[in-house]
Amino acid sequence: MNRLIPIAVALLIGIGGGAFYLSQGSEPAVAQTSVETPDASEMDTSGVQEMILGDAESPITMIEYASFTCPHCASFHENTYPNLKADYIDTGKVKFVFREVYFDRYGLWASMIARCGGQERFFGITDLLMKSQSEWARGDDPVEIADAIRKIGRLAGLQDEALQSCLQDEDNAKTLVAWYQTNAAKDDVTGTPSFVINGTKYSNMSYGDMKAILDGLL
Repeated sequence: MNRLIPIAVALLIGIGGGAFYLSQGSEPAVAQTSVETPDASEMDTSGVQEMILGDAESPITMIEYASFTCPHCASFHENTYPNLKADYIDTGKVKFVFREVYFDRYGLWASMIARCGGQERFFGITDLLMKSQSEWARGDDPVEIADAIRKIGRLAGLQDEALQSCLQDEDNAKTLVAWYQTNAAKDDVTGTPSFVINGTKYSNMSYGDMKAILDGLL
């Protein structure tokens, strides 16, 4: 499990130190900007869309807290999530909610790209980001990482103009960070992946252990 770095530090990396949104063409790939660290308690996050799969009337609601740059999250989505989806989400037993955690600016950028496609494309883009995480999230060059994330967006059918609009939306970035802060505090999320199943928090686990918990609630 990836442990969460302190929220204030996460914000400094993601926003407060500048360089959090992107530009294209002859401009630097990562534009420099100075943004005040948002106070989650003062931000209106009601417009942030919950990304949900499954039947709204399912007997079980399961929230996954994950970071797009967390290796354990990528492993969960490669090895466990397909079984969870087939056995519980697609069969109407689980309503699945995906909530992003931001360790760093790269995870925030990836989230902004995934959300750029709306509910319809979010989970498909998330799958692409998780499967290729080792290829785009382990570098040291923000320009290369930004380009790799944009490429994933294009693979999902997003146009360059839409990608740039999403990545340069400063207000949305600050709102997402505040939304993450509020959710993490409410559900006492201290690492990723974490799961809240019908109100009870669990850390990362095997599919067998997860299946036992879910079956016990049905």
